[in-house]
Amino acid sequence: MLGCVIHGQGDLRVAELPVPVPGPGQALVAVRYGGVCGSDLHYCRHGGVGDFRLREPMVLGHEVVGTVVEYGPGAAGPAPGTAVAVHPATPCGVCPECEGGRRNVCRDTRYLGSAARFPHVQGGFAARVVVPCEQVRALPDGLELRRAALAEPLSVALHAVRRAGDVAGRHVLVTGAGPIGCLVVAAAKAAGAAHVTVTDLLPEALAYGRIAGAGSLVRADDPDDRGWPDEVDVAVEASGVAAGLDVCLRRVRRGGVVVQLGMLPPGQSPFAGNLVVSREIELRGAFRFDGEFDDALALLAGEPAFGGLISAVVSVAEAESAFVLAADRSRSCKVLLDFAQSP
Repeated sequence: MLGCVIHGQGDLRVAELPVPVPGPGQALVAVRYGGVCGSDLHYCRHGGVGDFRLREPMVLGHEVVGTVVEYGPGAAGPAPGTAVAVHPATPCGVCPECEGGRRNVCRDTRYLGSAARFPHVQGGFAARVVVPCEQVRALPDGLELRRAALAEPLSVALHAVRRAGDVAGRHVLVTGAGPIGCLVVAAAKAAGAAHVTVTDLLPEALAYGRIAGAGSLVRADDPDDRGWPDEVDVAVEASGVAAGLDVCLRRVRRGGVVVQLGMLPPGQSPFAGNLVVSREIELRGAFRFDGEFDDALALLAGEPAFGGLISAVVSVAEAESAFVLAADRSRSCKVLLDFAQSP
């Protein structure tokens, strides 16, 4: 079967991999679509994500959907042939964070396609993948596989909005109109935000922000853009750059909330810390998700417009060109790999 393996910075290979066999408690899933995430791009272009560095070859991918093939001994779940989405996280269940209801920051979690631990956790960009059966979710009625591939990044966005607290009736600012930023826009609107402003450097990216439901689009590099709000109630930084965090801190109202969602570069990042003090701004982090995955699937089933954020579907055999396209935000939002022709 074909799989998409990263060997180091700039060394992405489509290779023949052995078909895995499900063990006790596991499910074998035939992958149909895999969404190319910003973290996949970082592994490809920089050899790591934030402080997580590649130390061995790794199958990429954690945004995967497909159909159940079979189960290993003692495992059960949706019947073979059922269309499913795969929750990519396997928390340990016993650490203080898991016991405290914050499994998304489990100190010993396993996450598909992640170099956060060694040996790395191999990912889902392969024609067949084995996962714990409890991570397999049957798709709700009305949700087809292509749109379901957005479930994982939408879960990230839902978690970030929930970290902000109640946004109903509020003005929300989102910095960065990449795939995650656009889904934060959609998640904020779904949570009842009265108005969402999204910023970006590229007009093409802002157009996707409009599709997601943003009421105002702002060029991040134009201080005279008329769309800039005087202040907002909540700001979500989704660009992963320090300049975006600075904008959030300067635009949020006194006593407001800023959620840092984008993964900043490794090492120290400067930020306007005095504003956190003098305006009593609450600065919160948002990392991955947990139960939001099921909520994301339900939301996707009821909102066909989400499909407008999928800009291209590319065969896994052409993975290199798919990654180039996904990295070019002037030409794409969410790019999917298609494993349909892979044995």
